[in-house]
Amino acid sequence: MKRIDIKRQVDYQMISEWVVPKSRVLDLGCGRGFLLEKLKQERRVYGVGVDNNAEKISSCITRGITVYQGDMLKLLKEFRDQSFDWVICSSTVHELSMPVVIIQEALRVGKRLAMGFINYGFWLNRLSLFWRGHQVLNEVYPLNWQERSTANPVSIKEFESFCKKSDININRAIYFDHSWQKICHFWPQLFSGYALYELSRPQNT
Repeated sequence: MKRIDIKRQVDYQMISEWVVPKSRVLDLGCGRGFLLEKLKQERRVYGVGVDNNAEKISSCITRGITVYQGDMLKLLKEFRDQSFDWVICSSTVHELSMPVVIIQEALRVGKRLAMGFINYGFWLNRLSLFWRGHQVLNEVYPLNWQERSTANPVSIKEFESFCKKSDININRAIYFDHSWQKICHFWPQLFSGYALYELSRPQNT
């Protein structure tokens, strides 16, 4: 198993602890459906996935996951207000073409939004940019800029400032260290490799 896949399991485990049994869950960018499969098995949730990759859609169907293929924003607009207890956007935010609109729609459709992302402000990224003039390459960012689909790398400070300005409640925040295996307790903006949030609108707290 690749190191990045092992890291994602920690993300999945934390989300599964947050989600109450028998919840209604919408997973944006669900990939091959591993998280929804886990939630169905452990929490008996009603789960729906969204992805635009045909191969990953097929994998979801094989796992018995209800899944929609297509544009994430268009599909979100099809759901009524508060249709889901949880909307999940895990390790996907940096690939969103319209992140603000999708976050707003996710908080309209769901009572809670679980959102996780790689912290672009991690100290190795800063050091590499300062000394070498380009982003560090590792198992998280294995490709050079011209080969990547990422559009919106974000830091913890940037994201939390956005939430404050947008009247979005941060109910819980978990900061993982560089390995994503342990909790980062000291200066997460600099030393956390991955951040996971539970978000809501004030009226849903």
